[in-house]
Amino acid sequence: MSPDENVLAVRDFVDRHRRLFVLTGAGCSTGSGIPDYRDAAGQWKRTQPIQHQQFVRDPRARARYWARSMVGWAHIGDAQPNAAHRALARLERGGGVARLVTQNVDRLHQKAGSRAVIDLHGRIDQVVCLRCGTRSERSAMQVRLLQLNPTYAGLAGGHAPDGDADLERSDFSDFVVPDCDRCDVGTLKPDVVFFGANVPPEQVQQAMDALDAADAMLIVGSSLMVWSGYRFALRAAERGLPIAAINLGRTRADPLLGLKVEADCVDVLSPLDGVGAEGANG
Repeated sequence: MSPDENVLAVRDFVDRHRRLFVLTGAGCSTGSGIPDYRDAAGQWKRTQPIQHQQFVRDPRARARYWARSMVGWAHIGDAQPNAAHRALARLERGGGVARLVTQNVDRLHQKAGSRAVIDLHGRIDQVVCLRCGTRSERSAMQVRLLQLNPTYAGLAGGHAPDGDADLERSDFSDFVVPDCDRCDVGTLKPDVVFFGANVPPEQVQQAMDALDAADAMLIVGSSLMVWSGYRFALRAAERGLPIAAINLGRTRADPLLGLKVEADCVDVLSPLDGVGAEGANG
């Protein structure tokens, strides 16, 4: 389809389904300068991200993670919503989105104004203590990291997904990772679901309940290669819901799709300004 045909096809899908269940992935945030993990074939573009058990059990892995995160935090912390985020927020305000479930941890949907959001994989702007459960702001953690590791403050690295940074060094043994300042001994972890860990069951159930109340599913910028997102496409197909996807490259759910638009989600969604927006000021 041509670019204009892509927009018209998605506009028609949105117009015909007024209780959309929207699932977004990394492709929705690449327009905000946040890199994604996979290529158009659904394969890893880079070394796979840190695994949950590796982070929990290996102090060296934690030091490496936090050192890279300290350098990369400014980029993801300052990222701003793009036209795709804003279009979905407008659609929600007009009553067209019943629920938005995102696999992203960047909170850009909320920055754009979306309210009915489930952060399936958590949120990078918070830190949680694995011992006492205390949650705190990632910005406060950044201050502590910089104070404890001044020699790293001037380092620069290539932007990587989810606030990571590519640093040209392999030894992080001198990097100091602070413990929880509430219980003094707890390991601090970004409040996100690392690879190898499970999405909290209550999050999944909340999303499934929303899907069961929807009349269609729209996938935006996700290859659905991980089970945490793919399960919702399977559930939608089992219920006979129409499923549309906007994604550059293949998705794991391609056989289930009634509409597939292979294009950048910003290009497709940004012209939908005003779709479903009649209630935006009501």
